[in-house]
Amino acid sequence: MAEALSTKDTFSTALTTQLDSIGAALPAGFNKSRFVQNALALLNDNPDLAKYGKQQIIFVLMKGAILGLDFLNHEAYPVPYGNKLQYQTSYAGSVKLAKKYSIRPIKDIYAKIVREGDEFEEVIVNGEPTINFKPKPFNDGKVVGAFAVCLFADGGIQYDTMSFADLENTRSHSKAKNSPAWTNFPIMMYQKTVLKRLCKHIEIDFESADQRLVYDEESAVEDVKDQVEDEIVQNANTEEFVEAEEVTDAPFM
Repeated sequence: MAEALSTKDTFSTALTTQLDSIGAALPAGFNKSRFVQNALALLNDNPDLAKYGKQQIIFVLMKGAILGLDFLNHEAYPVPYGNKLQYQTSYAGSVKLAKKYSIRPIKDIYAKIVREGDEFEEVIVNGEPTINFKPKPFNDGKVVGAFAVCLFADGGIQYDTMSFADLENTRSHSKAKNSPAWTNFPIMMYQKTVLKRLCKHIEIDFESADQRLVYDEESAVEDVKDQVEDEIVQNANTEEFVEAEEVTDAPFM
């Protein structure tokens, strides 16, 4: 094995080289310099990621780059799972992609939790299904469900709902069901779960086949690596990133 590298400049060069090699797959207006700077900042704040090696790290970063998502801004995450590093689009990243690439222009998209005491109903108005939601102020009652709503610019609406049993069923089928994400931040995970399901029903028109491949690949993978967005930055510090192994020249997509 080649001698391990340990300078930020070397990693920066390797990451830039890989971005250059997939230039045609990157979205229009993609800022390579800013992406590299933000990736380095993220890795320097999370030195434990170095144990996964430079090849795995850059492989994950490339997926976010192809979708035009920024890791430092919490739009995507390299999530440790066992001895591998996995790519994960965050709640914010899912919202960004839907708004940017939906064939039907989106005005807003979001997810909410429904608790005991809140008023929630699904109704039909002029033949169109819609929902009415009036949350009880400062309600911290038991969670009874969650919903996600997509408001289109033309006035249309699309939504999805999940009961508490549905949400917990999703959790029970995840290998990460006892992870700090589900244990410590269940509300955020419930919101992410229902939003993710809604996004599967929104027609997306990406700029390239590579973007579609990354997007579909993540959607098809069993939801075993869900981690709350804060999990990857919970041990943030000021140590510099130390590279674990040399990047190979193999293509990342």
